[in-house]
Amino acid sequence: MAENDPTDEISDIEDRIERLAEIAERCRKYILASKIAIGGGAALLLVTILGVFSFGQTAALGSIALVLGGIVSLGSNVSTLRQTDDAIRVAEARRAALIGSIDLRVVADAPLKLV
Repeated sequence: MAENDPTDEISDIEDRIERLAEIAERCRKYILASKIAIGGGAALLLVTILGVFSFGQTAALGSIALVLGGIVSLGSNVSTLRQTDDAIRVAEARRAALIGSIDLRVVADAPLKLV
């Protein structure tokens, strides 16, 4: 192969895209868990404030901590997901450019030989 053959770089970029896609999927799972934590904490806080059940101050503090923790986790993972999506777009554009730079040859249709 020639020194400037981009196939190795294309393969490396595809591996990077796969790793980034795994990171993005993990972020999406954490985002969902964060939203559930925020909703659950808010519901528990509301129930505690309304006095539907006598959970007490500990439940109120725990629900506030759950909401705050969910918000922090949500913000962090949304930011990471955006950065990862941007990196995937850049890598895909680079891969497309490299594929476009390859001098492709048309392979003529050969008759099939039946054995």
